[in-house]
Amino acid sequence: MNDHSRPTIPSDEQLVAYLDDQLDIEQRARIDDAINEDPTLNLRLQWLARSNLPFKEAYDELGRQAPVERLQAMLDTLPSPARPALNRRWFLAAAAGLVVSSVVADRLFLGWQLSQEKSNWRGLVADYMSLYVPQTLEHLPSDDSTQRAQLRTIDTRLGLNLAPAKLTLPRLEFKRAQILEYDGVPIAQITYLDPTHGPMALCVTRSNKGSRPFAQERRHNMNVVYWADTEHAWMLIGHNTMADLEDMAKVLRGRLSA
Repeated sequence: MNDHSRPTIPSDEQLVAYLDDQLDIEQRARIDDAINEDPTLNLRLQWLARSNLPFKEAYDELGRQAPVERLQAMLDTLPSPARPALNRRWFLAAAAGLVVSSVVADRLFLGWQLSQEKSNWRGLVADYMSLYVPQTLEHLPSDDSTQRAQLRTIDTRLGLNLAPAKLTLPRLEFKRAQILEYDGVPIAQITYLDPTHGPMALCVTRSNKGSRPFAQERRHNMNVVYWADTEHAWMLIGHNTMADLEDMAKVLRGRLSA
């Protein structure tokens, strides 16, 4: 028996249209509902939005790692009439083409990206947050019981003790708390909606690198303030000013360490 109350899972074509802002209000609302029902759709959106990531640099690196000498040695064993006049560029293109056409390509690219990111989890969060617009969050329920249930899931996975009262911020509306996962590593995302600056998020993952003071960076035209305690790494990300984010980070750090 079909459950007609559950949102229909959108196709990749529909998600691309969603990212390109080519859907009407009703269509966007249906996809927003589906994302709210199944947070893993956000991960699909993230992959579909990766066209702005540095693929060229990634595959240049793969080309440098390709076994060109071994391929050339194999070619040299062929009789001269059977051996086409192929140069190094052809081999690089062929090797990259074989990789791109397989599932291995995705894993190699992710591995390259991980090696390029000193603090890759913040880069992944920024990739994800770059997809957010106010409409992504506006329709989400914000009642206390829903928030507490979502926070309990985070507490279980990350060994925290969160409550809505600890996470409230001036002018911002707490919209959702959810667990994301990358290569088996859980990352909690607590999203807010700022009436002026749009979506903002407090994110946390486990860390054993010790306590670290506040630091700042910019990713995807968003400001980031990050820090760490003895067991967790934290970050605030949004279009708010860096000074505002640091002020909010100080408030949150004080509450969460109490």
